[in-house]
Order: sequence, then structure tokens, then C-alpha cells
Amino acid sequence: MRDLIDAQSPRPFGYFVHHQGRGHAERCAAIANALPSSRPVRIFCARDDIFPPLREGVTITRIPSLFEPVGETPAGLGAISTPRTLHCAPLGWPGIREATARLAAFFHAENPALMICDVSAEIAQFARICSVPHVKVLQHGDRTDPGHLAAYEGAAGLLAPFHSDLAQPDWDASMRAKTCFAPGLGTAGSMPARAAARRQLGIPDDARIALVMSGGGGSGVSEAPLGVAARSFPDWHWRTIGAVQRDWHATLPPNLTHLGWVDTAAEHIAAADLVVSSAGNTTCAMVLAAERPWIVVPEWRYFDEQVAKAHALGRADAALHLQSLPASAHRWIEAVEQARSRHDPLRQRALAGRDGARVAARWLDDLADRIWHDPAHPERNPVHA
Repeated sequence: MRDLIDAQSPRPFGYFVHHQGRGHAERCAAIANALPSSRPVRIFCARDDIFPPLREGVTITRIPSLFEPVGETPAGLGAISTPRTLHCAPLGWPGIREATARLAAFFHAENPALMICDVSAEIAQFARICSVPHVKVLQHGDRTDPGHLAAYEGAAGLLAPFHSDLAQPDWDASMRAKTCFAPGLGTAGSMPARAAARRQLGIPDDARIALVMSGGGGSGVSEAPLGVAARSFPDWHWRTIGAVQRDWHATLPPNLTHLGWVDTAAEHIAAADLVVSSAGNTTCAMVLAAERPWIVVPEWRYFDEQVAKAHALGRADAALHLQSLPASAHRWIEAVEQARSRHDPLRQRALAGRDGARVAARWLDDLADRIWHDPAHPERNPVHA
């Protein structure tokens, strides 16, 4: 009888979403919309304006940010050290108490089948302490610290929004066994054709376009090296989308245009002859799907997330990985020539994957069923997208 009831009215999934950038929210929306319409999803996030459209049955509860203080914290509390099992757990923050109180009330009132964490090692451990099974979204980086390891080891499963060929060498067999790799998660999985994208953007077919992308998770790419790049290729038009850090000493040629934030990122990527970007998850998924020649330069992120992601892309022959933007004309020319000569669109297509949201949603539903109804639930990978 319990199985019949659960099949008719499945228990909700909880979903914590970090509000930095857009990738976390886009992944969440893709999964929530791909889950069966009968499965309620309760999203907890500090912002409710960063999500794509959500289906009926998916609700957002705003909670205070876990990373931004409200009011002043007594100096004595700040002097107490943080244990190695936690990353961001300052004392005396009423916002954190309010956020965890709302999560605990949800756990108590609705008894969720799973709590998905994208991302917070603290929220993952909090769910485990509250006796709620959690799924931790897996990101690249040096995450061998006790906090991340506790979140991973205590998880019912791990969800990686990228291809298994981009896994890090230090992820052992036990970690991989509980991981669902869902490449393309959070993106459409396909991109416009080059000719169609150029027609939409008004770009002539014979124009040579270099696109520089900056995601929403940081302060943007520095302007000065882009001026060097554009001067090094006067017959190309260099365009930027996203944030750009202005440099007083930058000398900007007329073939460099800053477009700022656009709603047509996919078209700009598809229309480009070369993409230069950071290594954010959504950016990487889109460039892979577009199969463009690519220079990837990681931005600073906690735990060297983008550094590790860029290394993975380089190892997989999906992009030319540079540690920083070239600082001279001859290095720019060398980098662009390398990126174009080693470009392998078939390899990029394989890594981009398809139906990442469908794969992740099916895996989550199956995982919830196994852990609640099968005492010997095997930890095994799903069929990858």
C-alpha cells in the first residue's frame, strides 16, 4: 500500500541553490522541469530572480544568504576558529539561523525523499544531520578537505553536470560509483547553426569573429589583454559579452566591441570563429555544444574550481588551456593558431552530451526509490547522456 501511495503522490525533493552566477539555478530548473510532474520540488535560494521558467509544482522559498552578513557580528565571535569540517560557518549570523530553521521546518513538515545541494558542503551535512538523504552536486577543484569529503561520503549520490571523461584523476572508484554524469545539464544540449546565428545577429558570413565570454560568477575579464589581441588580428572583429574590467592603460582598437550582458549568448558562441572564455560550467557546456575553436582561461574561484576544470578540458583535447590571457601580440598569435589547429569538433560534440536534464532526473527518481524501498540499493552509474 505504501508503494502505491508513493507512486501516486511522491514525496517532494528539496533543492538548495547557491545564488552566485547563473549555472546553479539553470541546472536546478532543468532538473526540476524534467522530473515527473507529480514530483513536488521545493527550492531554497537567496534569490528568486535567477531561475528560468519553472513548471507547476516547483516552488521557491527565499532564504537569507549563507555567505553575506546582516548587521554586525561581535568581534569575539569572529575570533573563534572554524573547524576543518566546515567552510563558511561564521558565528552570530541571524541569517544563517533563519535559513537553517526554514530548511529544518521543511524537513520536519514534508519529509522529503531527497535534498539536492548545489552547492554547499554545510547544507549537505545539515541534511544528513537532520536524517534526510542528500545528493551533492559535484564540481571540479581541490576538494580533498574534510568538509567536502564529509559531504561526499555522507551523500546518497553525487551529480556531475559534465561528461565522465572530464572527471578528475583523484576521484576514486567509490566516488565514481555513486556519481551520475549528466553532460549538458543546464543547457539546451544543442546550439544554433553558425549561418543561422550570424543572420540573427547581423554578422556577415565572411566576417572573422573572436568572442570573449565572461560569466556571471566573477568580476569579468580584464580589458587590456583584449586590446592587445584585437590589435594582433586587425582583420578579425573581437567581441565581448558579459562583464569586462576596465583598465585605464588599455588602448582599444576599433575592431574590439564590448556588448555587455546579452540574452543571445548561444547565438554569439555559434557565430564565432574562436571563443575565449573562463571555465564556468554553463559556459563550458555551451562552447562544447557549439563545437568552436576554444581558448579556456580559468578565473579565480574557491578550491581552484576553474583551474581544475580547465585542466580537465585540456587533457580531454576539448580546448587550449592557458593559465592566463596572453600578454603580448606574439603570444596571442601563437595561442590562436594553436587553438584553431588542434580544434576537434567531434571530440567536443562527444563531451557535450545530450539530454543531461532527462538523465539526471531519471537517476534522481530511481535513486530515491532505491534508497527508500530497496535495503540493498546498489550504487551504480546510470546510462550516461
